[in-house]
Amino acid sequence: MKTDRFLSAAIFALALVFTFSCSSGGGSGGDGSAELSSSSKRQRSSSSLANSGGKSSSSVASSSSSVRSSSGNEQSYNYCIIAGNTCLTGPFTASTCNGQLSNSCPNGSSSSSSSSSSVASSSSSVLSSSSVASSSSVAVPSSSSKPSSSSSVASSSSLGCTAADNTSTRYCSNGTMKNYGFVTYEGQTYKTVVIGTQTWMAENLNYAVAGSECIDNSEANCNTYGRLYEWATAMALDASCNSSSCSGQIKPKHQGICPDGWHIPSDADWDVLMTAVGGASTAGKYLKAESGWSNGGNGEDKYGFAALPGGYDNAANTIHFYGVGNAGSWWSAIENNTYNAYFQSMSASQERAAKGNGAKNYWLYSVRCVQD
Repeated sequence: MKTDRFLSAAIFALALVFTFSCSSGGGSGGDGSAELSSSSKRQRSSSSLANSGGKSSSSVASSSSSVRSSSGNEQSYNYCIIAGNTCLTGPFTASTCNGQLSNSCPNGSSSSSSSSSSVASSSSSVLSSSSVASSSSVAVPSSSSKPSSSSSVASSSSLGCTAADNTSTRYCSNGTMKNYGFVTYEGQTYKTVVIGTQTWMAENLNYAVAGSECIDNSEANCNTYGRLYEWATAMALDASCNSSSCSGQIKPKHQGICPDGWHIPSDADWDVLMTAVGGASTAGKYLKAESGWSNGGNGEDKYGFAALPGGYDNAANTIHFYGVGNAGSWWSAIENNTYNAYFQSMSASQERAAKGNGAKNYWLYSVRCVQD
């Protein structure tokens, strides 16, 4: 009996010891498993991140490699030729040259280096304009606005000359030196100039005829300013036309006292001249001679017209040779009414040229002839 109780107690004690041992070992094992699991997760996460980063880096590297490969496949050339004969020094490829690729420059010389595709594109864009291409002697335009500006003033040769360069045989016309023309009439030779589409005498007419006068009755003045004429005299019409309308006798190109092939300018002729020199508002400035006008009223004589201030006179001599040095007036072939005809005038005090109308039987003005 006692033995059975002892065995039972011993068995119970062993069972408790075994149960406590298993419980303690299992707990420790659980914590270790969780820690391992957490560590495993961190490793997997790190591995995943590393793999992801690796893929991203690989993708970028692949893309970069692709770009380098694309660029590397293009052949490189020494020059990019634009506008036919202007060479830009490279190297250039098809993606950086908007002209013709070449390893030699066709004209034997090249412009300054321009390896930037944007610069090449800009240069190509500028030089593709026909107006700029015509001035292709400019090696490399510094900006797109400069060639455009240059092309717009090319006709004036960049102000290559002025009236100060005029000689007895050559004159400056809007920046370009030209040869005078000449016409001989009644023993005197006159210079002629081309302005726009017209050819004008560059001197006032000095043809001695009844109904004309020299300033102060001086031949020297006639040699300088030409003669002053009544309207009917200038038109080679009967004197009665000074006090009556003779419009029926006026021809479209009325020769009057001008040489053959020349005529007294009509209002339309004067208007064409004004337009050719930039408008009446500045025509005086550009048509007046650069000397001979009073009070600083000289012009630039930009076209060789050399207008001089011969003044005017009247038939009644109540105002005798007025305005010499200060004003110049030239008859038109067109009547305003029975008693008046038009004229063109310039003044020392103004830059403009003005149209007026004067009494045909009263005023004497200068004459300029224009070619038919």
